[in-house]
Amino acid sequence: MKRLRKYFGPSTLVTAAFIGPGTLTACTISGASFGYTLLWVLLFATLATIILQEMTARLGLITQQGLGEAIREQIENPIAKGSAIILIFTAIIVGNAAYEAGNISGAVLGIEGILGSTLPWPLIIGVLSFSILFVGQFKHIERILIVLVLLMSVVFLATALIVRPDISSIFSGLFLPSITDHNQLAILGLIGTTIVPYNLFLHAASVKQKWKHQDDLKDLRRENATAIGLGGLISMAIVVTSAATIYGSGVSGLGEMAAQLEPLMGNWAKYFLAVGLFAAGISSSITAPLAAAYTARGIFGWKGEVTDVKFRAVWIFILVVGTLFSMIGYKPIQVIQVAQIANGVLLPIIVFFLIYLCNKKALLDRFVNKSWQNGLAVLVILVSLIVSFRSLNSVFNFI
Repeated sequence: MKRLRKYFGPSTLVTAAFIGPGTLTACTISGASFGYTLLWVLLFATLATIILQEMTARLGLITQQGLGEAIREQIENPIAKGSAIILIFTAIIVGNAAYEAGNISGAVLGIEGILGSTLPWPLIIGVLSFSILFVGQFKHIERILIVLVLLMSVVFLATALIVRPDISSIFSGLFLPSITDHNQLAILGLIGTTIVPYNLFLHAASVKQKWKHQDDLKDLRRENATAIGLGGLISMAIVVTSAATIYGSGVSGLGEMAAQLEPLMGNWAKYFLAVGLFAAGISSSITAPLAAAYTARGIFGWKGEVTDVKFRAVWIFILVVGTLFSMIGYKPIQVIQVAQIANGVLLPIIVFFLIYLCNKKALLDRFVNKSWQNGLAVLVILVSLIVSFRSLNSVFNFI
């Protein structure tokens, strides 16, 4: 049991955070629209997440600081420090507000599948999330929701085996990258739903709760690779089930998304997926505002507890904006897609500062990045920038 416990920790929470409504929606649409051809994106994004989360976890272990605190303390030039704080805070606020809208919309999509759309569900879910966050007793609730999300993930893995997918197409999709004018926004969405910027801040801050000594680095890396690798496998399983069962179909609601689980769940597929979506949406709608508040506390150096007025003001803002955008009238699928794209656009900003900190010998001593780690992190930035520009250019025609 003690040996098994090494594989469950802060990285498991990171995995549970990115297996939410955004992942389920983006991966389902990817498989339904493009078959197996975008599996390479998830392979790249999973490996990138393992590398980046190891960097931020190593930073948290060695310094016993969060990413926000490290940025504030290690950038000495006042102008550079002020610019970095404003840039990161803006990125996290914009990204998490978009992500929160997607979280609430995902929960709405789930609950409407069971109880219908007669009630103002975005407002009800927003108030429920507010109550849980304000009281502060969300740990037990979050654990129950995470169990439900993991159960949904196991069902997708089982379904991926039952539907007997085309193995040769899977290998082609994994190792033969394909970028066309039609799939660029989908690529950006898959990157944005897997490499979640706020998880980098959460991971660095949560590592010190379990890992205390430099000697723990080996166990930390093992746990990180195992948990996040499993998350990537689940995402790929969703694409595979979607490609094998509903390829060529449009995805506009819960019914189309649930169809991919019918080979395993039969008539219960819709209700099972509805509960899973609701659990994923609620758990993420609690996590995203908190992550923004913890980030703000770190980069601004606030000393108060979670009941501090400034801390609460940040998560309330994120929750209110997310609720309002979910209520405006856009379809939940559309809101979730926009949130993933926003994450993909903002990712390079956060990764740039992470690379800077992980190369400071005065901060990490012998635990600074190796050349190959820098190379992969820079590759993440370049791929994100290229795909972001091409995707947005195809929409707005910059050039």
